[in-house]
Amino acid sequence: MTSSFRASRLCAVLLATTAASGAMAQTKITMWHQEQVQPRIDQFQVVIDAFNASQDEYEVVQQVQGWGNIYQVLPPAVDAGIQPDIQFTIPDFTVTVRDTGAVQPVTEFVAELDEAHGFIEQAALPYTDDGEVWAVPVYGMVQVLWYRKDLFEAAGLDPETPPATWDELLSAAETLTGDGVYGIGIPASLSLATDQVFYSFMAVNNDAELFDESGAVVFDNPNTVATLDFYKQLSELAPSGIGSWTWAEPQDALNAGAVAMAIEKGQYLSTFESASGQPPESLGCAPIPVADGGERASIYYSNAAMIMTDDPERRAGAEAFLSFLLEPENYADFLLAEPGLFLPLTEDGATDAWKNAEALAPYQTCLDLMTEQSGYGKLPGFNTGEVQDAIGPIAAQNILAQVVQRAIIGDDSAADAVAWGQTQMESAISE
Repeated sequence: MTSSFRASRLCAVLLATTAASGAMAQTKITMWHQEQVQPRIDQFQVVIDAFNASQDEYEVVQQVQGWGNIYQVLPPAVDAGIQPDIQFTIPDFTVTVRDTGAVQPVTEFVAELDEAHGFIEQAALPYTDDGEVWAVPVYGMVQVLWYRKDLFEAAGLDPETPPATWDELLSAAETLTGDGVYGIGIPASLSLATDQVFYSFMAVNNDAELFDESGAVVFDNPNTVATLDFYKQLSELAPSGIGSWTWAEPQDALNAGAVAMAIEKGQYLSTFESASGQPPESLGCAPIPVADGGERASIYYSNAAMIMTDDPERRAGAEAFLSFLLEPENYADFLLAEPGLFLPLTEDGATDAWKNAEALAPYQTCLDLMTEQSGYGKLPGFNTGEVQDAIGPIAAQNILAQVVQRAIIGDDSAADAVAWGQTQMESAISE
């Protein structure tokens, strides 16, 4: 073997070794989320691939869990030291996971992102507790009133003047009911869907707080009774099967023309044309009608990402990915994992790339409305900058939905159902 060949061979070995060591030095960042719908998974991967290609220090890998089992899966993973570096979350889940001690405060990091992009107030508020922020906001969800303009016209109502008050909503629902069409579709099942819609009506009736400053339950009050009585009146102008309705049924009924109005989040946009056979112009949207003396509001979910590693290198990788995600040129790709449902919660997030995407381009008015409506968001137990831990057991038992069912499916008066709900909430907390 010649000396020149030996030198060439040694050089090749050294180069291969250096490349291998460089590849080994790349830090893997594991991200768990509960968005099991395949298009969402695929779109998340678009953003992950872009991040991984943008640098050579970190490799983000997504692992899909489910909301049905994440409460049972994550704590044992923490105990075993195999929790993800990034865990997607909602406010009440964060309260539960913080008890494991693995959730890292991200106060300074969120402040840096806020300086760069401008979070809306509702973004970090439900994750703020004990003087720290515990998750990085990534997208929002808000409810509005959806309605069929073609059905409004057929009933002699002005489709460009949707109801703005409870009286107007009830009147419109009465006018729209007939000839196989119901005025409104609202859920009344034992489900989070019912919790959410009923809470939105509570919020527009100056009744967004379940607790007073001392932490005592204040559910049993005249505003809650009035809200439940109104919800019951609306239920009489809805299809008979609402006792089993969750999220899909009101949307399906609106698309089919079986109901003329519904209250929900932005998932109505992306499938309206294909599911209804109607042009985009037939779908109307408006703020949730407000009670007499009430104020504009809606339930609002800030979805966020917890950082669950105290390893400095992996934490740096997690922060690098979340920073990349919120950059306007990347954020649109992320939000389009569920067009219309996933909303920007930064001032620079409502980009043309998002608004003009094929699924959303025909619905500019509704996108603007939902973006605006996000600024009026509320969430029970998370409105003050200090988390009310008692919301956990109340939400877990769907007590709001149980109250609705007692009045609509059962025989309770609104006052009796609300009084029962107060007792159940106090019992849930004491347990």
